[in-house]
Amino acid sequence: MRKVDDPFAIRLPIEEVLPELVDALSSGGQAVLQAPPGAGKTTGVPVALFEAGMADTGRILMLEPRRLATRAAAERIAQTLGTKVGEGVGYRVRGEAKVGKATRIEVVTEGILTRMIQNDPELSGVSTLIFDEFHERSLQADLGLALALEAREALRPDLRLLVMSATLDAEPVAALMGRAPVITSEGRSFPVEEHWAEAPLSAGARLEAPMADLIARAMDETTGDMLAFLPGEGEIRRLTSALRLPDTVVVMPLYGALPFADQRAVMQPLRPGGKQIRKLVLATSIAETSLTIPGIRTVIDSGRARRARFDPGTGMSRLVTEAVSRAEATQRAGRAGRIEAGRVYRLWTRGGHGALPAFPPAEIEAADLTGLALELALWGGGDGLKFLTPPPEGAMASAQRLLQDLGALEEGRITDHGKTLSALPVHPRLGHMLALAGPGAAPLAALLNERDPLRNAGADLSKRLKALRNPGTAPEPARPAFKRITQEAKRLARLAGPASDLTEAQALALAYPDRIGLRRPGDAPRFLLSGGRGAQMGAEDDLAGQRLIVVADIEGEGRDARIRLALPISESELRTTPGVEPTWHDVAEWSKRERRVVARQQERLGALVLDDRHWKDTPDEALALAALEGIRDLGLPVSTKARRLLARIALVGDMPDCSQETLLAEAETWLLPYLGRIRTAADIAALDITEPLKARVGWDGMQALDRATPPSFTTPLGRAIAIDYSGEAPEISLRLQEMFGQTTHPTVAGQPLRVTLLSPAGRPVQTTMDIPGFWASSYADVRKDMRGRYPRHPWPEDPTVADPTLRAKPRK
Repeated sequence: MRKVDDPFAIRLPIEEVLPELVDALSSGGQAVLQAPPGAGKTTGVPVALFEAGMADTGRILMLEPRRLATRAAAERIAQTLGTKVGEGVGYRVRGEAKVGKATRIEVVTEGILTRMIQNDPELSGVSTLIFDEFHERSLQADLGLALALEAREALRPDLRLLVMSATLDAEPVAALMGRAPVITSEGRSFPVEEHWAEAPLSAGARLEAPMADLIARAMDETTGDMLAFLPGEGEIRRLTSALRLPDTVVVMPLYGALPFADQRAVMQPLRPGGKQIRKLVLATSIAETSLTIPGIRTVIDSGRARRARFDPGTGMSRLVTEAVSRAEATQRAGRAGRIEAGRVYRLWTRGGHGALPAFPPAEIEAADLTGLALELALWGGGDGLKFLTPPPEGAMASAQRLLQDLGALEEGRITDHGKTLSALPVHPRLGHMLALAGPGAAPLAALLNERDPLRNAGADLSKRLKALRNPGTAPEPARPAFKRITQEAKRLARLAGPASDLTEAQALALAYPDRIGLRRPGDAPRFLLSGGRGAQMGAEDDLAGQRLIVVADIEGEGRDARIRLALPISESELRTTPGVEPTWHDVAEWSKRERRVVARQQERLGALVLDDRHWKDTPDEALALAALEGIRDLGLPVSTKARRLLARIALVGDMPDCSQETLLAEAETWLLPYLGRIRTAADIAALDITEPLKARVGWDGMQALDRATPPSFTTPLGRAIAIDYSGEAPEISLRLQEMFGQTTHPTVAGQPLRVTLLSPAGRPVQTTMDIPGFWASSYADVRKDMRGRYPRHPWPEDPTVADPTLRAKPRK
């Protein structure tokens, strides 16, 4: 199977299971291969399938999660088969392809498959589809498998599907594929001796110093080349500066944005030229899988990984640095045991290892799903697609709202503009910008599609654009990145829409209409974004004094969210950007701070108020609606009179619901017409809702209410006293002298009234539910006490025959 002069021509563990794998794919067309790192699956499997004749009816297509792994895999397969890359074996990555008519094995990045299957759901000319490193659970791999499964079921039952994974639990994948057979290779690895930190790092501690110490220790205790894992490019650069190593050690970085030639050099053996040279590779998670770095005997692991986390609440993604999973730690450690026994030095404790999550989260659980939502809309919808992890509903809803705002979706269906965006190899935001702003926006799109090449140059994107136009002005370390971005800009310019006269700031506003920033009042450079979120930048930043900016990138969250990339934009530019123009709004609303109705005319863009004026001649209905919001803020004002009416309504059946919750919820229907003069909290407090409540009950209802619960009792003096129904029994309060001559106890609706008799000063003297009994018993004692205190008021010995009165005797 292998050429004799192949440097990798040693018997690989995967070869033990290749006959079983070939049989499974030949008979059932689907399989799951579980093989640990170092088993040789990336090279051995496509070669075995080719030699079994599976490329006779169509190409073997293998998906890799990264560009570097894609190129490296194609080169190793071509070397094994004795052909050249671009002939029998080829590859395709974003912006680059080496394939030909004779290509039978093609290695592609996962996004390439999505485009292929969207353009040709039958995958014409493809016989076998291999998903390599599926355990990484990239969003594109999950989508690609879901689309491929549906295509196989509906259009291509002959399409062979193989999912290969190193650490993933294979059974759920096999179940997703209709109980596909699981084939397991034991792999080949040598023992790896584990070394743990004595104490955990303190929260928030930087990694560079402890990693430098750990590398120095490993250097003293081991031989051979070393591989150190760090979360990102920034940490790699800082650690490189912090290291103090002998000149016999060559430090080589490895991260995604590194030029391909430099990435490739990492994977080549060093040529010491007579010196005993050791290689130290400082890598991100790019080196966990897929890549073979020869000579590695020692791994130093920081235990950190950088991941994108999407927040549906803000509609933004942010990069977070977090602990690796146990599966990732195992993958990293395995790199030390590829060629002989090795060692792994970990920057965390043995006890802390057990607290790590078993596996990293699938990207679909944490990523921005805008691209996925667009792909599903292009496919015709996601119903029925088989995802190993279904897309979270909140993130999908947020993605669909953004696509609708961009004009890519309409009532859930993809529009012609959406189809245009789906064909562009960038995020839909940047695609929208390219489609409308034209080729002039291509440099901006290329910049934003890559990592920032000038991370320490402040937030102003203009500096990056200037360096892109004149790469010689860029710092030396950033020039390769600018060269790569320039090439990408040229490619995107060819794919962009018609030319326009939009400025760069306007183009950026097209992509990020929800991130137009208005500087808040005050000395600190804090901005409110049109999407409602707040963010800040350093006071020393060149953009700190700008009134309006367009933000392309933010890191952090809450009050600590920091603007990383932005452009200044003028109000005139903003007002002439298609689809982003501010609009005037007439606003009458309740101000909780001022506790009053305010009426303004405002020029708004999302959450931003660009201009604010007093609204003259505000319509009464608008003022009333604002007053209603004030009532909902402060609570329904209930006077004594209204309280008594509500108590009566509550006692009688077939009445409208007059609970506090319902009254507030339905206030537009019964209270709004009575709010024309309400402007302040004092007006609300003085409002009597009795008449609106009567109108809510209606004339017939009030008649029935008066019959069931009479509103008043007529005293012997002929005066109507309001009855309070809110207690356990109906109740009235009146002066004792007004009841003179009352020989029976008053009743209402068939039940006795609770009567509170008051002194001439209005203080309670007696509460009774038996007036005749009071006259016959307690009255004599009350009379004796009251005559001395109120001598000008009548206190007859027999109140049952006295005339009721409210008058006192005239003074002598």
